[in-house]
Amino acid sequence: MTALTGEALEQARAQAQEDVRALRARQSTLDNDSIDVILSDARSHYAWQDKPVSTELLHRLYEITALGPTSMNTCPARFVFVTSDEGKQRLAKSLKEKNIDKMMAAPVTAIIAHDLEFWKELPFLFPHEDRRPHFEGKPEHSEVTAFRNGTLQGAYFMIAARALGLDVGAMSGFSNQIVDEEFFAGTSLTSNFLCNLGYADESALFQKLPRFPFDKACSFA
Repeated sequence: MTALTGEALEQARAQAQEDVRALRARQSTLDNDSIDVILSDARSHYAWQDKPVSTELLHRLYEITALGPTSMNTCPARFVFVTSDEGKQRLAKSLKEKNIDKMMAAPVTAIIAHDLEFWKELPFLFPHEDRRPHFEGKPEHSEVTAFRNGTLQGAYFMIAARALGLDVGAMSGFSNQIVDEEFFAGTSLTSNFLCNLGYADESALFQKLPRFPFDKACSFA
């Protein structure tokens, strides 16, 4: 992608600013029910209805997720949607036993991964300045950046899924090494966490666990 310059750049900036002002004028905040759906009353789910998730909906889910902010627009997250019986059997090799049934019952299990060589895509993602020297030959810095921003994108992914009417159940009870060997061998990708997707069977829920109050978790400086 070629960076905009001159009048084209000024027009693009003006349009972006007007778009934000127009959005704020239309919808300055979400209503309480919408906030409940995505966070306040949202739950992590463990059981699933036998109801498919369409490919079209997964495309829409990614499109929304991809618009969330990352540092320097690095966008390091990569998503593998495991839906086939073969894919589920491969993924099951990595799971702790108590998580296998949860994953097998879910219509979709997403492997949330990140690309350690994300910086090679920066000429497209950040075209107005070459930021590759910030990362090239610096594997530790690249790994920290990829993990931080890929994790942010994983959170956007779960919130976007809820906003689209899906339920989610994130899982960390698995072997990243086995997932990487099974799905990402010979690539620069590495797994972060798993997330079941579908339409929940609420009968498996228990009461919501406590959260810290403001004064316990927050301070001013």
